[in-house]
Amino acid sequence: MAQTVTLGTSPEGPRPSYMYKVVLLGSMSVGKSSLAYRYVRNDFRELLPTVGCSFFTQTLDLDEATVKFEIWDTAGQEKYHSVCHLYYRDAQAALLVYDIANKQTFSRAKLWLEELEKRFLPNEIVIALVGNKTDLAAEREVTTEEAEEFAQTKDLLFMETSAKSNYQVNDVFMSVVQELLRREKEKASKPSPHGRSTVDLRGSEARPRCCRS
Repeated sequence: MAQTVTLGTSPEGPRPSYMYKVVLLGSMSVGKSSLAYRYVRNDFRELLPTVGCSFFTQTLDLDEATVKFEIWDTAGQEKYHSVCHLYYRDAQAALLVYDIANKQTFSRAKLWLEELEKRFLPNEIVIALVGNKTDLAAEREVTTEEAEEFAQTKDLLFMETSAKSNYQVNDVFMSVVQELLRREKEKASKPSPHGRSTVDLRGSEARPRCCRS
């Protein structure tokens, strides 16, 4: 999982800091860039198609930890498909985004999942299936039930969003954070091969705390 550095304090003791790489995958025009922009800037823009990859950061000061997201927004055009694996390499989380009003983008999200399954072990990455553009509900081609059932069969997080109306955008990223932190706690509670249940990083060189974007 992410490298940790002990920073800050809480009533329970030192509060850890985590840095996670999150990648957004999906077809062109499903709203990946708009989701990232809405989450980071709390604004909506009709953005031009991403060329290669765009990069955003967001820092969350939570009770149990400080979390910094490095958000990699990948291009959806087919011509960039062969290089996308360079962008999601070493990611801790992925959002598979589709347009609820375009069934083909849902099928494409399934293909992206197959790509991730080839490159990551099941517990190496948190994956969320995200049905974007709920503001186009009148034109819906992918039902909530269909997507939710698929997510359950693949053990994915699932949520529908709208970057335009700011519907559940923060919620989907927070659900990813909560799952990442749950896995951190689960990992820390397991005995290490040397008989220690936790790893003390306080003696290692700490990274400087990054500024909030």
